[in-house]
Amino acid sequence: MPVFIDQTGRKVSLQAIPQRIISLVPSQTELLADLGLAEEVIGITKFCIHPTEWFRNKKRVGGTKVIDFNAIHQLQPDLVIANKEENVKEQIEELEKLFPVWVSDVNDLPGAYTMIDQVGLLTNKQEKAKEINQKINAGFAQLQNKLLNSKKRVIYLIWQKPYMTIGGDTFIHAMLEAAGFTNLFAQQKRYPEISLEDMKAANPDLILLSSEPFSFNKKHADQLLQFIPSAKVVMVDGEMFSWYGSRLLQAPEYFAGLQLQIK
Repeated sequence: MPVFIDQTGRKVSLQAIPQRIISLVPSQTELLADLGLAEEVIGITKFCIHPTEWFRNKKRVGGTKVIDFNAIHQLQPDLVIANKEENVKEQIEELEKLFPVWVSDVNDLPGAYTMIDQVGLLTNKQEKAKEINQKINAGFAQLQNKLLNSKKRVIYLIWQKPYMTIGGDTFIHAMLEAAGFTNLFAQQKRYPEISLEDMKAANPDLILLSSEPFSFNKKHADQLLQFIPSAKVVMVDGEMFSWYGSRLLQAPEYFAGLQLQIK
């Protein structure tokens, strides 16, 4: 019986190559699709919007924070793929009493490479996973040659009421750095709440408003500009900054375009 070690250090035993996979993480669902596992993946969350065909047709097993245990039991998976941050620890512990559960923990680009490699190994798609990682690595290497020397100082917002930004120990922070920005709240941990006064005191060049998990719009941008008129406010695609699966194939080109937009 093959035994794997997930990114949280847990041992995961599989009887054979998984044929009935449930994904509880949107970015990893997209990765499973790009690995060519359309037949093997039998369940996804309501937030797994890519690929569109899967979102429309695959069985839903709840959300990332509220799992539908009955739906999962009915599907009888031989592998559940989860994430330390996106899923709830107690729910994962309940699931692993009945099914093999592999948990990722991704906080930077090397961690994403490792996750992709290990998911490829779990699902017998090692060569495809290697190919995806090579393309991602090449894309980010090319991006570094395109970036401006002067890094703009940014505040990246993920929530409103209260405003929440990102600390230096997050995957989004790693993507900001890779995209050529300086995170003004890098000294903070995870996702701190901040006030308008905090933002003004930080004196940002840019305020980036993410499309997820809160869907910022022009009204929110105008409100921020009224309070911090010296900053430029730009709405950005949150998937490019926070999805750590095969969405990373598209991220370097997006970041290069964003730099051209704001220079």
